[in-house]
Amino acid sequence: MPNRWLRRVALALLVLPLLAAVYVGTACALMFWPANAKPRGGATTNAPEVRAWVLSNGVHTDLVFPVRSATVDWLQLFPLAHFKAVPPDAEFIAIGWGDREFYLNTPTWGDLTASRAFGALLGGNRALLHVTYLRRSRLQHNAFELPLSQAQYAQLAAYVRAALPAGRATPIAGAHYGNDDAFYEAEGGYHLFETCNTWTGRGLRQAGVTASRWTPFDFNVTWHLQRVRP
Repeated sequence: MPNRWLRRVALALLVLPLLAAVYVGTACALMFWPANAKPRGGATTNAPEVRAWVLSNGVHTDLVFPVRSATVDWLQLFPLAHFKAVPPDAEFIAIGWGDREFYLNTPTWGDLTASRAFGALLGGNRALLHVTYLRRSRLQHNAFELPLSQAQYAQLAAYVRAALPAGRATPIAGAHYGNDDAFYEAEGGYHLFETCNTWTGRGLRQAGVTASRWTPFDFNVTWHLQRVRP
């Protein structure tokens, strides 16, 4: 019996790193076979009609849009009444999707525990949307240009709205990291193959933006985008 358990432990110690390597390797390889790739030598891309961004903290990505435009007024969907005190000079809105338990119980990386991380990866928890109103200064670090046509922006806005149950923004009472953010009920559930970054990447692909075909990590999302220079 002890020998049998030792063999099982040894097998697990061999298989788990191999599976992790396949997971990471696949994510990296697919960056070089992107969806919506622009043909070499093709016509020059038209000037963007909407300036948007992807914001990364090194692990998680958000979509960032102007608060108001001809396409959508995000204040109508995410009204200021849902937030504690949005800065009056906030010009942009950041929207991200993620694991409910992780979002609500990990406001800082210091709050991260191994059990919470593994719980998110194994799945079973519902998702939330995290919405933050931003000042322009927040886009000076770890932001990536997302030039869009009006049609692409409308597609991304529809993608965000589709993440809300019945298209309605239902806030989580009392759930905030600060004065400028709020959490909302969202469709879907988080797991190893459906991460915050796969949600961002899918939205980009559906809108016709060049993006990796699978984006479990933040660098998969940002690889084909241009970093904003401070």
